[in-house]
Amino acid sequence: MLIESTPAVANAPIQEVFSFLRDVSNLYYLLPLDKIKDWEASTEHCSFKVQGGIIIPMEYLSDNNPSQLVLKSGVKSPFPFTLTVNLHEDGQLTKGNLIFDAKVSKMIQLIAEKPLRNLFDTMALKLTQRFAQ
Repeated sequence: MLIESTPAVANAPIQEVFSFLRDVSNLYYLLPLDKIKDWEASTEHCSFKVQGGIIIPMEYLSDNNPSQLVLKSGVKSPFPFTLTVNLHEDGQLTKGNLIFDAKVSKMIQLIAEKPLRNLFDTMALKLTQRFAQ
């Protein structure tokens, strides 16, 4: 299952946006807080529970500073996935998007695709809002 978020536009230099995202604990500010609970995080990993009781653990995998950051599913993830954040500078702005790539059955895809698409679109929107000043 491949999900690409709507584009995000941050009113900040690319290095500032990258540094914010490189600290995995900052993902908290991009999540729909009314739909998650049991948040735990460090600079290298995070874990939270979504509606339905599914635990989503993520950990830092790699980066191509400052244009790309890749997170991967953690040990207790219900399925393997990567979450790639692509960034590029456009004048004074930083533009980017999130790409979620998961190995799931067709049944899980039917159930999870719409909520996950909404999650990643929300994250992109909140990233735009975070740097809107």
